[in-house]
Amino acid sequence: MFIWQTILFLGLLILLRRFAWKPILTAVNEREQKIEGALEGAKAAEAKMAELKAENETLFKAAREERDNMLKEARAAKEAIVLEAHDKAKKEGTRMIEDAKKSIEAEKILKSELSDKNKQQALVDNLVEDVNLN
Repeated sequence: MFIWQTILFLGLLILLRRFAWKPILTAVNEREQKIEGALEGAKAAEAKMAELKAENETLFKAAREERDNMLKEARAAKEAIVLEAHDKAKKEGTRMIEDAKKSIEAEKILKSELSDKNKQQALVDNLVEDVNLN
């Protein structure tokens, strides 16, 4: 019985080697090649992602610098506009004060000139003469 079992086992090994072993090894080798290809693809994708990440960092850095420059320019423009408006307002205020002073002075002169009846009459006479000359 032992001999028959040994013969059957050896026969089974021969049959398996001839018909099953090669397809199994071929399938295993194909599977191994697919796995290696997938690992290489993953490494390539990882390298590409690292490259894209570095490129994105460069772009973000450039964008931040551009934003900072734009903000500096905007601040400078704002300060220039505020300074110009301040100067313009100051000049306008000074001009208004001078105009008011001149108006007050003229009003004082007119009051002093017209407070006396003789001076009023002389002024009217001068105006009438000027009208007659024209």
